[in-house]
Amino acid sequence: MIQRLGKRLIEFFLFIFLLSLISFAGIKLAPGDAVRQLLRVDDVAVTNEQVEIQREIMGLNEPVIVQYGEWLSKFIRLDLGTSYMTHRPVIEEIWTRMPATLLLTFTSIVVLIGVAVPLGACSALYPKKWIDRVSRVLAILGASIPSFWLGLLLIEGFSVRWSIFPAMGNGTFMHLVLPSLTLGLTMAAVYVRLIRSSLLNSLSQDFILGARSRGIGRQRIFWLHACRHSLTPVVTMFGISVGSLLGGSVVIETIFAYPGLGKFIVEAIHNRDYPMIQGYILFMGAVIMLLHVMTDVIVGYVNPEIRLKEGGH
Repeated sequence: MIQRLGKRLIEFFLFIFLLSLISFAGIKLAPGDAVRQLLRVDDVAVTNEQVEIQREIMGLNEPVIVQYGEWLSKFIRLDLGTSYMTHRPVIEEIWTRMPATLLLTFTSIVVLIGVAVPLGACSALYPKKWIDRVSRVLAILGASIPSFWLGLLLIEGFSVRWSIFPAMGNGTFMHLVLPSLTLGLTMAAVYVRLIRSSLLNSLSQDFILGARSRGIGRQRIFWLHACRHSLTPVVTMFGISVGSLLGGSVVIETIFAYPGLGKFIVEAIHNRDYPMIQGYILFMGAVIMLLHVMTDVIVGYVNPEIRLKEGGH
């Protein structure tokens, strides 16, 4: 297990280095001029001399390789630079807005688990019954609806027509309901089908038939044997989904005007706040890669076959 973890950590640092290189190159190749965007105030004309002075101050006249080297040396010291918009350190901006995004991600996961686990389990326990047909129709329906469109439908129904939940902002539990439902329901559709197929596969295994022949009760077989055996694909997918929820909340936070990290990064892209964009890419890349490492370790713990294949104990 330690050897497995060591390999994943090496992959993690290699991934972060490549991501920093690609993101830096991508930002340099991006259209637009951050200096003119920064100097533009109330559409007042900016002279070329002012632009050149600002470029010199920001170090943008240096060769690209020198700029990347300076940026990388700061990054190693966990200095992601200073935001052009707010003139505050990027890392502070991320930490300030991250709790709101994490809270939205957590409530979305609650919705996901609350919907997907019962429907997927009932669908596997009662195949070809009405509950199975209903859950499969709901899963297909949920998977075919784009999250942003579902969000707009929820706003139209629960905010505009019935005035039950607020359509934007944060501060109370009620503000979390609609964005959490949007993210959670969209993701739950995938999990209903995954849990169903994984459980059906587990229930058809020889060790399940052996347990039945020994007279073990149906509930015990399902919860203690079938569920554990079917955890591997679900846990693997869950690790990917958490990363998708963190990164994919950008659109939903913008639709609901939810003041999280996703909404802030959209504003940073609009204002060509390059240090903020690059910091966000690396931060989210690191978080998602860490989730991948954690998922890999958990899957290895849950499924002994994987440890044995890699020479573990």
